[in-house]
Amino acid sequence: MARLADYFVVVGYDLDKRGSSEGQGRILQRFPEKDWEDNPFPQGIELFCQPSGWQLVPVELPPSFFVAVLTDINSERHYCACFTFWETVETPQLQKEPSEADEDETPELLQTPAQLYGPKSLVLVSRLDHTEVFRNCLALIYTVHVDSLIVPLETVIGNLLTCIIPIAGGSQPDQEDRETSLRTITLGAGDRQVIQTPVNDSLPVSGCSVAQLFRQLGIVNVLCLFCAALTEHKILFLSRSYQRLTDACRALLAIMFPLKYSFTYVPILPGKLLEVLSTPTPFIIGVNSSFRSETQELLDVIIADLDGGTVTIPECVHISPLPEPLLQHTQTALSMVLDPELEVADRAFPPSSTQPSALKIQDKEIRAVFLWLFAQLFQGYRWCLHIIRIYPEPVIRFHKAAFLGQRTLNEDDFLVKVLDGMAFAGFVSERGPPYRATDLFDDLIASQVERIRTEQDDSRKVMKHIGELAEQLFKNENPYPTVAMHKVQRPADSTQSRTGSCLASFPLLDDVAVQLFIDHAAAKLSTAPPVVKAELKEMVPSGPPLADIVDKNGSVLANSARRLEVVRNCINYIFDSKMLEAKKLMPAVLRALKGRAARVCLTQELNQHVLQNRAVLDDQQFDYIVRMMNCTLQDCSHMDEHGIAAALLPLVTAFCRKLGGGITQFAYSCVQEHMVWTNMQFWEAMFYSDVQSHIRALYLETGDRDAPSPGEEGMVAPGQQGALELASEQTRRWPALSKETQQELVQKEESTVFSQAIHYANRMSYLLLPLDTTKNRLLRSTGLAEVESVSNSYVTNSIAGSMAESYDTESGFEDAESSDVANSVVRFINRFVDKVCNESGVTNEHLKALHAMIPDIVQMHIETLEAVHRESKRLPPIQKPKLLRPTLLPGEEFVMDGMRVHLMSDGREEATGVMGGPPLLPAEGAIFLTTYRIIFKGTPNDPLVGEQVVTRSFPIASLTKEKKISVSLSMDQFIQEGLQLRSCTFQLIKIGFDEEVASDLAEVFRKHVHKLRYPQHVQGTFAFTVGQSAKLVEHKTKDKNQSLRTLSKNLVKSAKRTIGRQYVTRKKYSPPTWENRSSLQSEMDEDEISVSEEVEPSSHTLSSTIRSSDRQTMSNVVERACCRDYQRMGLGTLSNSLTRSKNEPFRISTVNRMYTVCRSYPGLLIVPQSIPDSTIQRISRCYRQSRFPVICWRNSRTKAVLLRSAGLHAKGVVGFFRSPNAPSAGASQADSTSLEQEKYLQAIISSMPLYSEINGRNTLSGFTSTHMSTSDSSDKLRQPKIGVLMKQVMGTKDDLPATISRGGKWGSIRGSGRLSAYNPDVGNRLTGKESPQANGGPSEPYFLRQQRAYLYIIGDKSQIKGGKQDPLQQWEVVPIEVCDVRQVKNSFKKLMKACVPSSLTSDLNMSFHRCLEDSEWMNLLHRVLQVSVLVVELLATGSSVMVSLEDGWDVTTQVVSLVQLLSDPYYRSFDGFRLLVEKEWLSFGHRFSHRGAQTLAGQGSGFTPVFLQFLDCVHQIHLQFPMEFEFSQYYLKFLAYHYVSNRFRTFLLDSDYERIELGVLYEEKGERKTPQVCKSVWDYIDRLHKKTPVFYNYMYSPEEEEVLKPYTFISNLKVWDFYTEEVLSEGPSYDWELVRGQPEGPGEEVAPAAERPETAAPKSQRRVVWPCYDSLSKVLPDAITKLLQDVQTLEAELGHVSEKWKDSWDKIKHIQRTETKLESRPSFSSSLLMSSNLVHQRRSQGVYLQERGVGSSINLGLDCEASATSTPATGRPSTSTLYSQFQSTESENRSFEGILYKKGALLKPWKPRWFVLDKTKHQLRYYETRQDKEFKGVIELAEVESVIPGTPTMGAPKTIEEKAFFDLKTTKRMYNFCATDSQNAQLWMDSIQSCLSDA
Repeated sequence: MARLADYFVVVGYDLDKRGSSEGQGRILQRFPEKDWEDNPFPQGIELFCQPSGWQLVPVELPPSFFVAVLTDINSERHYCACFTFWETVETPQLQKEPSEADEDETPELLQTPAQLYGPKSLVLVSRLDHTEVFRNCLALIYTVHVDSLIVPLETVIGNLLTCIIPIAGGSQPDQEDRETSLRTITLGAGDRQVIQTPVNDSLPVSGCSVAQLFRQLGIVNVLCLFCAALTEHKILFLSRSYQRLTDACRALLAIMFPLKYSFTYVPILPGKLLEVLSTPTPFIIGVNSSFRSETQELLDVIIADLDGGTVTIPECVHISPLPEPLLQHTQTALSMVLDPELEVADRAFPPSSTQPSALKIQDKEIRAVFLWLFAQLFQGYRWCLHIIRIYPEPVIRFHKAAFLGQRTLNEDDFLVKVLDGMAFAGFVSERGPPYRATDLFDDLIASQVERIRTEQDDSRKVMKHIGELAEQLFKNENPYPTVAMHKVQRPADSTQSRTGSCLASFPLLDDVAVQLFIDHAAAKLSTAPPVVKAELKEMVPSGPPLADIVDKNGSVLANSARRLEVVRNCINYIFDSKMLEAKKLMPAVLRALKGRAARVCLTQELNQHVLQNRAVLDDQQFDYIVRMMNCTLQDCSHMDEHGIAAALLPLVTAFCRKLGGGITQFAYSCVQEHMVWTNMQFWEAMFYSDVQSHIRALYLETGDRDAPSPGEEGMVAPGQQGALELASEQTRRWPALSKETQQELVQKEESTVFSQAIHYANRMSYLLLPLDTTKNRLLRSTGLAEVESVSNSYVTNSIAGSMAESYDTESGFEDAESSDVANSVVRFINRFVDKVCNESGVTNEHLKALHAMIPDIVQMHIETLEAVHRESKRLPPIQKPKLLRPTLLPGEEFVMDGMRVHLMSDGREEATGVMGGPPLLPAEGAIFLTTYRIIFKGTPNDPLVGEQVVTRSFPIASLTKEKKISVSLSMDQFIQEGLQLRSCTFQLIKIGFDEEVASDLAEVFRKHVHKLRYPQHVQGTFAFTVGQSAKLVEHKTKDKNQSLRTLSKNLVKSAKRTIGRQYVTRKKYSPPTWENRSSLQSEMDEDEISVSEEVEPSSHTLSSTIRSSDRQTMSNVVERACCRDYQRMGLGTLSNSLTRSKNEPFRISTVNRMYTVCRSYPGLLIVPQSIPDSTIQRISRCYRQSRFPVICWRNSRTKAVLLRSAGLHAKGVVGFFRSPNAPSAGASQADSTSLEQEKYLQAIISSMPLYSEINGRNTLSGFTSTHMSTSDSSDKLRQPKIGVLMKQVMGTKDDLPATISRGGKWGSIRGSGRLSAYNPDVGNRLTGKESPQANGGPSEPYFLRQQRAYLYIIGDKSQIKGGKQDPLQQWEVVPIEVCDVRQVKNSFKKLMKACVPSSLTSDLNMSFHRCLEDSEWMNLLHRVLQVSVLVVELLATGSSVMVSLEDGWDVTTQVVSLVQLLSDPYYRSFDGFRLLVEKEWLSFGHRFSHRGAQTLAGQGSGFTPVFLQFLDCVHQIHLQFPMEFEFSQYYLKFLAYHYVSNRFRTFLLDSDYERIELGVLYEEKGERKTPQVCKSVWDYIDRLHKKTPVFYNYMYSPEEEEVLKPYTFISNLKVWDFYTEEVLSEGPSYDWELVRGQPEGPGEEVAPAAERPETAAPKSQRRVVWPCYDSLSKVLPDAITKLLQDVQTLEAELGHVSEKWKDSWDKIKHIQRTETKLESRPSFSSSLLMSSNLVHQRRSQGVYLQERGVGSSINLGLDCEASATSTPATGRPSTSTLYSQFQSTESENRSFEGILYKKGALLKPWKPRWFVLDKTKHQLRYYETRQDKEFKGVIELAEVESVIPGTPTMGAPKTIEEKAFFDLKTTKRMYNFCATDSQNAQLWMDSIQSCLSDA
């Protein structure tokens, strides 16, 4: 029984404090005056009566009522029912004291209305929540006062305070219980009320509040709040109504049942206490909407606005939702409760009544849904309870990990947080005890789980179940719904409307009278007999065990029985010592152990092989068992939710092996590398589980004391009596036991726990102390330190972080001791012991004893481990391949030594064995990180190729992407993590780290890679740091012999002084050789590829009159590539004075010598002679990046020039193409610049010889230039006309804007107002659209009008929307679409993925060709080549071209370089190509560093291979014209590799300016400090070229002045094999020192490894050649290389001085030339080497032949010879004499052959013979048959006189026509022949005739 009301309080407005800024309330009276002993008076009630603040109002407000909730220090809730009404306040009292008020308030006070009302509150304080009863009671008191009833108020209040009611009714309200659960009360004012108390006190009472909450906020919002409250977030309700705030909070608590909310709970928070909202702990608080603005800045509070129906969740708050499918089920069930019409809304015949239930019933239905939800969430929770003490009172712990594991919800965020939360901890302590009163929830868990599971998909059944639960909840709240409330008097209406003046204020009550009532009631109570309500306790049923629930779902049993069988068999093989069988099964077992069932099976099987806690194994068995255990543990999370680690724990201390010296090594020393052992919660759960089984054994009456194995988590089979049942039984008996027995049982339990604690201290030391105690593995990043913040400590989400930090600092792991293993382990075990012993009630003495023991236990264990460690080292280690160390370049150093890894196979099929042969990958080896490369070196896992070495490497600078991957190997080893590294040299290294590699090492590796890949500055790259120590050191800016500043100054000075003097000899440039550049020739050079060679004199001589430093500087400028090339073409002269010589149209300008005009241009530039430097400076501003047009090449024949520039600035475009007579406000800046630009272009046009020959003009569309006739006529057929080319370049006719008709050129920038200025046919002119003519040619007037422009400007379509037509049509703009840099970047990424996919795929959309097409790489090449060919055509016809695209350093550079390469044969030689790249790419400032993302700054911009695209274009041209290039394809690949490798400084930095700034530009000329390091790629290539013919193209035989015009269609382009080839035997072959084999000489260099004599045993000369493993060029060198090698080898054997390959080659060529001079046509062999006079079309056939692989050049020769000799030539002397030295048995030269019948000598018959006409030997030979090697006879053609048609003679073949006969007359006799038919006879006669005429 309990008091209905504890206190009655009257609170009023405090008139004394009126003067202060805010009004205050004060307690006027309270009853009783004294506090109750069991319930002290709550403080601060006056704040809660007026939560918005105490104020006086001018109008009387209606009375209000609400219930506030206060929580006291013991977490008891007090319900304060506040009834507030308004009374008049005497105004005079207020007027008296204006002086006291603040100055600024005075005017307000003067205007105070005549009447003010002050609030007065009647407050009832109770521990029971009966809102309606309180409302009625307080209303009655108010009514008595207002209506002045005859009943004294003291009596009513006295009755109220003495009213006693039951807390809860009986279990089922029977008739005799009716008195207890129904209580009628009266307060003595003629009133009666019935109070119904709930049947079961544990279920919350909600009235209609839950239904109301759902109506206000809706399903989703309430579910959101529900999850937030359970996962401990802060929740704030807003509403204008106080009662609604209370109801909403009550509703939220009601739906959380059976969990109880244990944090701050304030349904109505007074405005004065708003700072409470910034508390760090979770809360549920209600606040009046008027304070909404104060809540805006709360960042982590979820705000629910009840009036607006919204829930606002801040961005930083993440609410974990309910797990699916529960969320879906719950939402469906709720919507069916709240909106039953939803189900039938679509029916054709909806049922008549589908109204939702009444609010009261609906409320219970909603609560039933949440009960049903919790039953599913917590089903089976009782099977995860560990009871660790029964006496003196039960101590129970929940095994969270097991619960989550068995529910397979361990990944579910929501459930994990709920189980970690405070509410659940309370739930366990409240509902954990096995013997107690039960309620509806216990019943649900025990008996309804099965029903819920089977019905969850049938909504009707679900609703039926929910209905039943709702009914029970309703009955609990309203046991007698039929009993009506009795009358309570309300105030009369008239009184409410009465004016306040005549209403007396609430009187002061008589304390004594009220106190008398209370004392009287107390005396009566003390004499009455106590009411004993029997509490029904019972054993709580556990419900179905979890395992059953999960198994029925079948989700966990994915592991088939077959897998378990494999595990069992393997274990049996191991214990039967059938090791070979076990080894075969091992990979399958390790795969199977990924599944949970297999892991459980493993622990069970191993258990059977343990006898008396010990199982001694031999080394091999031990090794296998440990490996299986490691694999099993590896996939367990640190929580061990499946109990696998728990089951293995007893096994790791059982399995052991004997080492030498009588020492035993246990398995635990080999399985310590797992997170689970450092997890405190795991150890606690294990400990409790073991304690429970021992306590159970203690109480089992039966004789068998066998505890179930600790691995079973105390989940006993349902047949046995479980620990909880046992505990329940014991708890029931406890009161009946004697004191001594009780004492004895308590002691027994305590000692059980104590002994287990000692046992666990031992176990933990086993698993935490590493075998090598010098290494503290467990204090790595995972360290024990983190274990401090155990999640059992209930910390809210918002402060968990800060708590964890403070824990860490306390733990002392930061101090110097942390390296000391023993201390850290002792601390860890101490913490564990403290925690479990305190929870299990171990006495303090025992605890102290334990703490004293632990250091000794650890120390003892360390001593035994030292011995084990010593002995285990002596064991032969597990056979792992030895780590092979890679060879390094000179100056390259290791940054990280080898880490054992597995190289996984990627998407390239060759190495995986898919294409046949054993797989080379995966391979095991080590990954090395050097200052230059990332290298993998190892051996394949497949034993068939185990002796091969696999190498994969790439330069760090080429790394484009690095990502973590997880690698699964079907191998013996298990792998922790992996990395995938992708390089723009088309290499992919996909590795998995071996188990011996610590995970933090892998992280260190990644960090180092990142640091090396993106150095802070370009000086951090390998090219600069080479030869320094491996630390990334800062580069000193001191240069070789002078500082950079003086160098720059000298550069400028001497440039001014000496720019013109003719010091430069006009001799063809030959670059200074490597040897004379390096003044020191060290021994290291001998290992290098340098060769001692005579020093060539420098090709530039400078007068000795210049000062030495100036001379050096000037010579540097002059020697730059640009300058040398300009002189070669005669483009500009360095004349004596700066006066302009009239005869030279161009000059070399020094305007940019200080790099002030344009940073990214070279210092010397070619400009028109007539343009002064000042003009140039102005013009440059119109162009982007100031890259104004400069001349870079001149056609030596047509004198047309090629210019390059950037695109115009937007304003420049308008200015440039402004109409000549456009209105302008005067000569503006733009105009003058525009004019100067025109002048500049005009100067260029004037320089062209064609300019004066006006008659020489031609139409662009219909022309085939006279200049084209130099090429073979067949070429004309294959070259498209320029008009067609234009169309292709500018897009199809649909792409052309439709402005042609109005005369615009591709659309004008301005409007169409100035049509007259345009020639209407300009647009058609370039695209070749003409007015139709009968012959397709232009008509005469057109011919005159359509002139070709002198200058074409290739511009970007997007920039040049149109422009002014030059009135004389001297220049014209060709708009084209350029590929954007972003396009190139994305295309390249896709190309890499296509050529080097990261994994094999069967998806057809991901096939190589599909990916290649998607990348659009070939499309981009096609566009660049197409534009280049167009420009070549235009230049060849005599028009100059200006390429003006983007910023002038990407596409412009590509086009300009390709145009020069195609037009000028010089650039196709070694020197020329170097010059081209130095000039166009380096000097003209292609941004190599930026595009290659070489430093940290460029990391964001990513890698854009513009230069690679150019090299690919060159490769495409090389394929089509193999005889035109001096260098080979390998040369291009070499450059493609090293331009990103950062091994050389050549391709670093973005411009000459930057190179000068860093002092790299001219250093190559100075003396070298480190002769072994090549800083320039060109020097390196020179040295290598002298050493070996690897860069040389043997088919090189250029035609003079040959202009190449390649096919550019995508179908003509081939994928460059640079992208796809790989050499696994040695890695990329571009670092020549690393792959050249043995250093004797080039002969050995290329000899295949297999042929080197390794043993004396005879060796087969045959070997397997893998396309992806071997370097084909070395294993199968082409014939010429092989011969050159053989010559060198033979010379070496004979002891001759070995000749350089180039000399040998040149000698052979010379001999061939002299032979060729002896005869007009080359023989077969000369055509092989010197096929120079073949027509061009045939030369291009080489492209097809080359793909045949080895010996392609010979094929080419044969084909050329055959085609050349198929047409008869004339005027040739007899050559038979030349062949007298041939004694050939088989003639291979057969010009014409076939069967002829020959008439024998006299009387001999006609016989068919095989005749061969041999032009070379000038014979007609005949054989018996075609196969014969020896001929029957020969007719010398020299003796033949005539060939004439013959007639058939006797014996001739019958069937043959007459015309098939012919006769051959020689000087000796007449031969009669007969062919198969007349046609054939004619052919024979013609062939013989042509041979005769040749002779």
